[in-house]
Amino acid sequence: MPDILILNGPNLNLLGKRQPEIYGRETLDDVARLCQEACAEGFNTRLEQSNHEGVIIDWIHQARETTCGIVINPGAFTHTSIAILDALNTYEPPVIEVHISQVHKREAFRHHSYVSHRADGVIAGLGLEGYVAGIRRICQLNNK
Repeated sequence: MPDILILNGPNLNLLGKRQPEIYGRETLDDVARLCQEACAEGFNTRLEQSNHEGVIIDWIHQARETTCGIVINPGAFTHTSIAILDALNTYEPPVIEVHISQVHKREAFRHHSYVSHRADGVIAGLGLEGYVAGIRRICQLNNK
């Protein structure tokens, strides 16, 4: 079965505990469950989270040979990481960028995304449902 990689950047390991008024009370385990439930038949998800940029880059490189899409919530790396953008530019299948909060209603520095330069779609402000929408879109694109 084709895998869809779900990548989560810094501080998302604290999902459900960190700023629940912004990010909600659900955890990364909830994200993993929702994403697997959202997959079309014949697809699997693999969720990873790291606070380290290089680890995320390594996962993107590995995904080039083993996955049919990436859903990525890069966290703060959204606004800072040209290296993650460069890694995503080496990846051919679809990439969907997800943000739990509506980043454009937050601080101005959150309005810019390097990842968006590569993403085939960007979802912000839907809470965990953004991951679900991203998974569904990748399944759709792979079933054409």
